[in-house]
Amino acid sequence: MRKPIIAGNWKMNKTPDEAMALIGELKPLVADAKAEVVVCPPYACLAAAAQALAGSNIGLGAQNMDYHDSGAYTGEVSADMLKALGVEYVIIGHSERRQYYAETDATVNLKVKKALATGLVPILCVGEMLEEREQGITAEIVRMQTKLALLDVSAADVAKVVIAYEPVWAIGTGKTATSDDANDTIKTIRQAVRELYGDKAEEVRIQYGGSMNPKNVGELMAMSDIDGGLIGGASLKAEDFSKVVNY
Repeated sequence: MRKPIIAGNWKMNKTPDEAMALIGELKPLVADAKAEVVVCPPYACLAAAAQALAGSNIGLGAQNMDYHDSGAYTGEVSADMLKALGVEYVIIGHSERRQYYAETDATVNLKVKKALATGLVPILCVGEMLEEREQGITAEIVRMQTKLALLDVSAADVAKVVIAYEPVWAIGTGKTATSDDANDTIKTIRQAVRELYGDKAEEVRIQYGGSMNPKNVGELMAMSDIDGGLIGGASLKAEDFSKVVNY
């Protein structure tokens, strides 16, 4: 049985003080959660969040990282820096990073391998654009992104990777794939992992990341292959996020 994992991606929201206040509200609401719970604040809030999360059942994640260890990479943050702050998870290849900051399948792969080597859990994002869905090539897109992201990842390490399927057209739009569509695409992703790693694919947790919220979480989480959610807007309010976590 795969343990569900619900992660909140705060994106570019909250100051350190606001982050501590939100975590303070959230902790008692999810203290008995059956799912693994993660929050991913902006870099500027990570130290404050780590302090606020101490002793709780909520893990700390970052929203991105560089694949270099150090050097002349202005504005970037390394895996070791994240580890030193108490970070345990890192989102890699989010569609906004691919769309706005020129992330490629090759850089996503380098980041996945660096995260694993550093002991961070990568939350690897894959998903199709609206025009790709309309052209009927969703399966091809997610298979390609998944396989390229996992290039040279060992069978021992692949079970540590969390994959988040995020249909790009459903992020921040209020639109969501139907539960059946989401589950079918996640099955396609799992099959791609199976072609590379055999039965290890059954250990890989695959989240849904397209506008999961308190209203649709129950239906989505009832599906056979959906193992959690990567939550955007609903993670910015403690009550909403707790309702998703405690589906």
